[in-house]
Amino acid sequence: MSLDPLLSAPWVIQVHAFGAIAAIFLGLVQFAAPKGTLPHRTLGGVWIVLMATIAISSIFIRPALVPGLPIWKWFSPIHIFTIVTIVGLVQGVLILTRGGSNLKKHAGGFIGLFIGGLIVAGALAFLPGRIMHQVAFGG
Repeated sequence: MSLDPLLSAPWVIQVHAFGAIAAIFLGLVQFAAPKGTLPHRTLGGVWIVLMATIAISSIFIRPALVPGLPIWKWFSPIHIFTIVTIVGLVQGVLILTRGGSNLKKHAGGFIGLFIGGLIVAGALAFLPGRIMHQVAFGG
């Protein structure tokens, strides 16, 4: 295991990867911590910012562009997580801003984002040929 492939990657990939790592750990803290407290709300806000950073940075992670390549070919199937994450974050924040009985509804959406946007998409980052595979397994 070596961080060299990640540390020598373009800055946008570094921001994306370190943001995802931080969001995973912070999400686990959120699951274990008491709900509704000031720390829960504060850390939740930080988690939302991290997830937005991950989603936005993912837009700029793409294969080398060929001149004249249509814009829809700039993206790979994994970019579906970008759209799902942005939509999920907006929905979650809207639920939270409405307050009242809606507050409990945000948990399901954010748990889904944690599982889909961090765990599933994160697992895909370890497929052969990807930087995180090089970090974990060499080569």
